[in-house]
Amino acid sequence: MSENRIKRKVVILGSGPAGLTAAIYTGRAQLEPLVIDGPQPGGQLTITTEVENYPGFRAGIMGPILMDEFREQALRFGTEIINVWIDKVDLSKRPFTLYGKESQDAEEISTIIEAETLIISTGASAKWLDVPGEAPVPEGLGGAGVSACATCDGFFFRGRPIVVVGGGDTAMEEALFLTKFASKVTLVHRREEFRASKIMQDRVLAHENIDVLWNTEIRSINGSQEKGVESVTIYNRKTQETSDFPTQGVFIAIGHQPNTSLFKGILDMDDVGYLKTEGRTMRTNIPGVFACGDAQDAYYRQAITAAGTGCMAAIDAERFLAEVDHATEKQTATNW
Repeated sequence: MSENRIKRKVVILGSGPAGLTAAIYTGRAQLEPLVIDGPQPGGQLTITTEVENYPGFRAGIMGPILMDEFREQALRFGTEIINVWIDKVDLSKRPFTLYGKESQDAEEISTIIEAETLIISTGASAKWLDVPGEAPVPEGLGGAGVSACATCDGFFFRGRPIVVVGGGDTAMEEALFLTKFASKVTLVHRREEFRASKIMQDRVLAHENIDVLWNTEIRSINGSQEKGVESVTIYNRKTQETSDFPTQGVFIAIGHQPNTSLFKGILDMDDVGYLKTEGRTMRTNIPGVFACGDAQDAYYRQAITAAGTGCMAAIDAERFLAEVDHATEKQTATNW
């Protein structure tokens, strides 16, 4: 198979809000960015139903439609978007080299990409239970009563009973936040004690609107796309009994995993895998490589903050290229 070779000043890995915002900004700077879609074009918003907290859409907007708008705006400013699976990278020297395959399962490298700068916006994936009914619609109820983001979707469950799954700080934070909307929040945890910090545990256990089901696992999420979630099938690990627990929403809060394994041992990251950036910039430990969105943000994880860091990474990349060009011109003048 002959290899397709591409050279660009700016290559953006990932096409969620961060990546496409970076493309809009670098495109307007006439840097002709190349965006690599990856396994989930458009990012997590493509499996989200209505988005009501993104500024500029007072009546709300469907997640896939919002990402189509991002995409078309990036294309308007000269962005090229391709879909390849990046199998490995060489960031030891500039230009950086990315090796792509037609799919994750393909054996041969089909595309070699050289990048003067690289913006990593590969996002993060929520950890799921892997139970029946959890998958995104139409296969399951994901986006129709099942969520991994209380801040994004809590408003839709005003006055309804909901379930939160997890035992760490994330689950505690989600449960407390959801008490603003839900008629009752039930925390489902598979062990006899939480992993969360003591202060978060104390807040949850003291809250009059939060109940806890200890030693309990969810075996399936039940309902229909028309009616949404109606119940969960739960299993008590202590009594070994199975029963149906009525609820109208399920929030999975067992953590997120940044999609950064490609850069392990190459870029600085924390214990979970979130890429580390320098100060208030989006610079990584390798000059010319920048990270933005949920690949480096373990705290906010919102579409609007991802877009903001995409803007920052684009400006950082543009300035980096300007400085390199200036240094080259200065060296050329000195040699002359």
